[in-house]
Amino acid sequence: MHVLAGVWRRLPLAAHSQIKGIRHTRGLRLSTVFLYSTQVPSSDVSVHYNHGLPVITLPLPSRKERCQFTVKPLTTSVGKFLKDIQNEDRGIDIVSAVSADGTKFSSSTLMDVLLRNEFQLVINNSTYHVQPPPRETPLVENSNEMNSIKSLVHSLYATLHSEEHCLKKEQELLQKLDDLKEELQPLEEMKANIMAKSDAKTTRLMWIGLALLSTQGGALAWLTWWVYSWDIMEPVTYFITYGSAIAFYAYFALTKEDYVYPVIRDRQFLHYFYRRAKSQRFDVEKYNKLRDEFAETEEHLKRLRNPLQLKLPIEQLREKE
Repeated sequence: MHVLAGVWRRLPLAAHSQIKGIRHTRGLRLSTVFLYSTQVPSSDVSVHYNHGLPVITLPLPSRKERCQFTVKPLTTSVGKFLKDIQNEDRGIDIVSAVSADGTKFSSSTLMDVLLRNEFQLVINNSTYHVQPPPRETPLVENSNEMNSIKSLVHSLYATLHSEEHCLKKEQELLQKLDDLKEELQPLEEMKANIMAKSDAKTTRLMWIGLALLSTQGGALAWLTWWVYSWDIMEPVTYFITYGSAIAFYAYFALTKEDYVYPVIRDRQFLHYFYRRAKSQRFDVEKYNKLRDEFAETEEHLKRLRNPLQLKLPIEQLREKE
């Protein structure tokens, strides 16, 4: 509010004679003095709800008029609201929102938080006290109605942008596959080399075992028919057989597996493989992790290229295969 303390005019001589302390000089002029008040009544800023959305009405200092701003509490931030005020009136240099205890609200704060309690709106040198009215129906973001609306919007967006999204996702998966292949290539070469040497050593061990068994059978036959008689060699062969049974049982007690030749071969192969991998610094855990990631990426790409399988979870696809 502006208070005019003086006027710019010529005073008559009779008036000068009635004023104490002023000389009788014709042509005396008074200077104009303006007094400003930084306190604006709180009624200058009002908040009311229209169709469920808050409408904030406030005065614009440069345009000398009131303006309404409709905000969306759950999506509009305080920074966006203050920016809209500045865009509406270019004469606003400073605008901020302050809580009742003098704490300034950040730009990322949602308007829903701001409108829950009373606050102050600072525009240039003026401070407005804002008292939001109580809500008849509080906005609950996690309500069933809001969740259903969000689900509907998400479904519409996915339907309208599914093709574009699929193409973009396919490019991302293909790029990821290329990166994994490039990372797996040296590990695959090292693994193939280790597996070849381990397999050769395991096969050689199998042939050595066959040779030892053949030698044992020939020695027992020679001792039975050419050196001693069967009466002497029978207890020997019995204890050899019993000793073999003890060895097989000891194998089961140590490994918790039956003495089956294919299982024994695989176990010996893995023993040679891990020992050679350790000596050549081959990271088995990293290799297995990359292979799992590669297989998962291929599965996602397969589902993406087949429209009928997009809505099926991966577990159902694996059961079908």
